[in-house]
Amino acid sequence: MSLLRPKKQPLLGIDISSTSVKLVELSQQGANYRVEAYAVEPLPINSVVEKNIADVEGVAATIKRALKKAGTRNKQCALAVASSAVISKNITLPASIKEADMEGQIQIEADQYIPYALEEVNLDFEVLGPTEGNPDTLDVLLVASRSENVEVRVGAADLAGIVPKVVDVESYATENAALLCSEQFPEEGQGKVIAVVDVGATMTGITVLEDGAITYTREQPFGGKLLTEDIMRRYGLSYDEAGLAKKEGQLPENYVPEVLEPFKDNMAQQVHRFLQFYFAASEHQTVDYILLAGGCASIPGIDEMIESRLGMPTGVANPFGRMSIASRVNAQRLGSDAPALMIACGLAMRSFD
Repeated sequence: MSLLRPKKQPLLGIDISSTSVKLVELSQQGANYRVEAYAVEPLPINSVVEKNIADVEGVAATIKRALKKAGTRNKQCALAVASSAVISKNITLPASIKEADMEGQIQIEADQYIPYALEEVNLDFEVLGPTEGNPDTLDVLLVASRSENVEVRVGAADLAGIVPKVVDVESYATENAALLCSEQFPEEGQGKVIAVVDVGATMTGITVLEDGAITYTREQPFGGKLLTEDIMRRYGLSYDEAGLAKKEGQLPENYVPEVLEPFKDNMAQQVHRFLQFYFAASEHQTVDYILLAGGCASIPGIDEMIESRLGMPTGVANPFGRMSIASRVNAQRLGSDAPALMIACGLAMRSFD
């Protein structure tokens, strides 16, 4: 190892969801990672609607509070746009193409697949390598999102006083974090089909990995907000009071059988529906493992219920399972928040690309 090699500046992984800002900072020593800082900070109601930022100032103020809570001085970050706001396409180019000509050729190819003027989109690509079975062509992943999706997130980060170095896609960040959970999978996921189902507050997303690579993504409205609203109606609480009571377990005895169990049943049905969509779009009729992520994955017993209903091995995501944890980080709280931190963790992993 060269002592003169400049040390990479770690990036804060910042996930802006519909109800909160989640922040993770990692460091690396050799092949090992350490959690240096993390925070989860609630957003003002309706400042983000279905992953679209409606109140940039409100989001920026929440990022500032998350930075303070985490106790980090790092000012560089990685952000993500929603998978549903992105068009991705695998294209092939001649293997003989010169690097200088590649960008121009990709612009020409992109024009065929993107339903917007190219000046309205942010475009990126990654060369995946030679096409299987044809060494004369290269596989290239093309990714594009409307510029406004990127600019509004960058604007919120700028207002919060931090510098975005990477703008990723949520499904790719999930893929990064899922690979950290490989010890939970049969045969560490090698040659296996893993469905990562992220059930957040208002949106649920599925990312399917086949042998470690994304083959399918989908998002739909469904999430823990429905449970909070059930608690509000049942017990005459405000939305904030219901959310706090849910988090701290301060609810009457009839909460579990009459409110929580029906929600768990609904969640299991939603996971089943997502998998049916995937089976209809692929040649598979089962998956080797379901990895539950998002805040709702922390509901006690939800993994056992889904495994029993669907007949497929199911577990709760913890991307920090093999990591050491800095002394200032509350390990118990990190463990309970871990399933909701998948995207933020995957973004923080971009520090080590």
